Amino acid sequence: MPNKPIIIAHRGASGFRPEHTLAAYELAIEMGADFIEPDLVFTKDSQLVCRHENEISTTTNVSALPEFAERKTTKTIDGETLNGWFTEDFTLAELKSLRGKERLPPLRPQNTAYDNQYSIPTFEELLELRARKSAQTGREIGVYPETKHPSYFKSIGFEFDSALLDLCEKYGLNTKTSPIFIQSFEVENLKQLAGKTQIKLIQLMSEDGGPWDSQTGPAISYQNMAKSAGLAEIAEYAFGIGPQKSMIIPRDGEGRSLAPTNLIAMAHVAGLGVHPWTFRSENYFLPLEARVFGFRDKEYSPIAHGNFAQEYQQFIDLGVDGVFSDFASHAYLAVHGKAYSGRT
Repeated sequence: MPNKPIIIAHRGASGFRPEHTLAAYELAIEMGADFIEPDLVFTKDSQLVCRHENEISTTTNVSALPEFAERKTTKTIDGETLNGWFTEDFTLAELKSLRGKERLPPLRPQNTAYDNQYSIPTFEELLELRARKSAQTGREIGVYPETKHPSYFKSIGFEFDSALLDLCEKYGLNTKTSPIFIQSFEVENLKQLAGKTQIKLIQLMSEDGGPWDSQTGPAISYQNMAKSAGLAEIAEYAFGIGPQKSMIIPRDGEGRSLAPTNLIAMAHVAGLGVHPWTFRSENYFLPLEARVFGFRDKEYSPIAHGNFAQEYQQFIDLGVDGVFSDFASHAYLAVHGKAYSGRT
């Protein structure tokens, strides 16, 4: 009997609370998540904090605080010009004065009720939560950090390796069997980590483009990395891949699922696990056949939850080893066929 795929709480229970807050992480644990997933960025004083991006205007109340108005600036991150406020321009103490807010208010208006309630957590605070909840629940809860923009941060004097691994060591997670994965869309960052730790590494991949750190040398596309030769190369430094879902089940112009690719099978032949991203329950994100329509033909609410179990099942049937989900409780129901009861 094959193992059931692990449930990775994408930015916490981000379908129910503002993402990357301790409230979102804790709720995801209560919903049965096997792993909680933080994106990591640096502060001005070299601390690792949990934010989707280092530009924080869409996930915090920074734009409403006059004392930080002069910090607004324009930067180029991985070739994209951004105007806003950036974590590396704030000390941890300053960031702690900010409060998180819902990143997708048009699609998750109910989550705005929690705006301005939660501070920005550090990675260490998340590790403390993980340890505490593991002891309380009697089950080992994993953590699944992503290094965000490692080449960019290296260019301005911040390196993830020691900052990340020192904390993993402090909390007993720097081993091959520890309940932790480290993920990145870049390649050299992972190869560098592979030479310094036995922690399981995950090569993230998207349908378009390629690793940013390959743009200064021979350009590498994620599509080529997803071929047999590319997967064999990934297997030399990583435990698995985290592909965008559409690399496994593409969609047509109307959003309907097409025949699956053979990416999972090829990855398994290469000895790689497969953890696709990201499962979301709103109609807006679901394939056409899983959306729940209203009474009139082809009319539906984009924010209503559709038949999310149908989409999970497509991927479970194909043999995925894990799923990134904004809705840990929905993922648990789909994977285990029942709601999480607090017991495993």
